[in-house]
Amino acid sequence: MSPHRAIVVVFAAHGAVAGSLSTRIPWIQEHLQLSPGTLGLALLCPAIGAFVGMPMAGRLAYRFGNRAATRALLALWCASLTLPALSPSPVWLFGAYLLFGAAAGMCDVAMNAYAVLLERRLGRSIMSGLHGMWAVGSLAGGGIGALAAHAGIDARLHLAAMSLALLVLGGAAGRGLLPDSGLAARLADAPAPRRFALPTRAILAIGLVGFCATFVEGASSNWTAVYLISVTDADPGPAATGYTVFMLCMAGARLLGDHVIRLLGPVAAVRTGGAVAAVGGALVVVARTPALGIAGFALIGLGVAVIMPLVIAAAGNAGKNPSEGVAGVATITYLSGLVAPAVTGWVAGGLSYPAAFAMITGVVVLLALLAPVLRPSPASHPEGTVRVDA
Repeated sequence: MSPHRAIVVVFAAHGAVAGSLSTRIPWIQEHLQLSPGTLGLALLCPAIGAFVGMPMAGRLAYRFGNRAATRALLALWCASLTLPALSPSPVWLFGAYLLFGAAAGMCDVAMNAYAVLLERRLGRSIMSGLHGMWAVGSLAGGGIGALAAHAGIDARLHLAAMSLALLVLGGAAGRGLLPDSGLAARLADAPAPRRFALPTRAILAIGLVGFCATFVEGASSNWTAVYLISVTDADPGPAATGYTVFMLCMAGARLLGDHVIRLLGPVAAVRTGGAVAAVGGALVVVARTPALGIAGFALIGLGVAVIMPLVIAAAGNAGKNPSEGVAGVATITYLSGLVAPAVTGWVAGGLSYPAAFAMITGVVVLLALLAPVLRPSPASHPEGTVRVDA
């Protein structure tokens, strides 16, 4: 397996873990007799675990190498898939979800840092396609989980089987990853990252772009169905279709996004994507029919799709330690993912749903204006690679 194909499988496996568990949340709620409030607290724990764990991932990657860290943390992430379903009580569930989130976040940092190094070595953009494959893996894991739930299979059996299968798949992919010495000679001269790496000034501007992109993604994915029902009088079926269209457009655009980035360069790609997403946001605001609303959400998904992969690549290239830059920007974007759904709900409740998505459209315009911070620096393109600029 080539190094590029290996990291593709790693991203897909990571997504499959997330998709697998998401479909069995109703089983966990019923099994433990959880109230909606208790379940909501439990579902907050993965984000907290990731938020705490991600800043430590850079140190692990430096100590053991990006290849070894990616392999070990992917195995930990796959193994943790069974923990929530095995929890005997809500307290144990909170702990399981904290560990699950920490493993997810640290693996996320390690595999993205490895991808930054491989992208440098190849001299071309691959990050968008990798994030597209994460979405494909998530959809596949979710689809299998939906079939298992429909068949009435115990979630403990289903998730254990998926955990084992993904461990085998991830292990096979891990053997195809290149060691750090084959990725970038510059790492040998890089200083050790801090033990708990918070975002530095060098990547705060990059992180702001990521904050805006994640805010738009999180708000749209969480509120699409509710918006279509409340504003356009859509039935539950078309409303659910709107969410599916949004996610499919985002996944498809990411799979094709590397070609766009190579053609336009990162700055122009973000500006173009921002313009498309802004048009989509405007359509959502004025939509009073389900079809127009779904079209607007589709454009939002298409427009913001390549921005986060570009943010991760820019953060990884902001210093000599890709894992530290990725960890810093990931900390910012996870915070955005936590607040986006809540802020959108507050604005919708205080004003209206169209007002909330007018705000989101404004966030899209802001990230387009901030696009120049993603312009690659000469230092991030060592001799032998191709610099693609806007």
